[in-house]
Amino acid sequence: MTFLLSIDDTDIPTSRGTGRLARMIADMLSREFSVQAVTRHQLFLHDAIPYTSHNSCAVIHIGPCQMNQNDRIFSIARGVMESEFVEGSDPGIAIAHQSEVTPAVVTFGMDAKRRVLTQQQARTLASNSSIRLEGLGGTEDGVIGAMAGLGLAVTGYDGRFIQKGMIREIRGPATAEALLSAGVDTILTFEGVPVTTGMIVVEEGKSVKPCPVSGKAVLFVEERDGVFHAVKRD
Repeated sequence: MTFLLSIDDTDIPTSRGTGRLARMIADMLSREFSVQAVTRHQLFLHDAIPYTSHNSCAVIHIGPCQMNQNDRIFSIARGVMESEFVEGSDPGIAIAHQSEVTPAVVTFGMDAKRRVLTQQQARTLASNSSIRLEGLGGTEDGVIGAMAGLGLAVTGYDGRFIQKGMIREIRGPATAEALLSAGVDTILTFEGVPVTTGMIVVEEGKSVKPCPVSGKAVLFVEERDGVFHAVKRD
């Protein structure tokens, strides 16, 4: 059984980003729980939405867990967020067992990628779905993205992995073998051809960001002049 813990709006332009905070929370949770991954999910970009840079939320995948462990998971995550609170940010946090993420929550997540939503919509949906959702400062607008993150992450097809296994330990060009050993499940061309050997070109100093596909971490590559290049997709 897997819990999803989603956070949003935790930063300002001069602070560390939400993805980094999610990884900090994941590291703290890993002392007591099995953290599977952290994913990033792109939300709607619109002038009516105040966001720091890219308007993305982050989701930590934790499990297997017992249903009665959600309070402990939430408490640890909230404690990190409160200690790392950045003045001027508007953080929100939500937690749900995968089985609690209803089609209505998935729809909310998909809507958050293409139109402006409200706190009231997020809070009402959370209440009706028995999902724990809290704002932790500022305007608390982060509850919108936190709720949306649950719906997007549960599909197993949205966003990209920003932490899984040891993939963040590999920076720059790497062999397919190294990436597959580090936590990438499959390397594929856009034509669906598996790549299992050879060098994969990755931007110097950067780690790969595979995409969730059926819950698996799939790194897409494209061939240019006989060399495979990693492609980052949302």
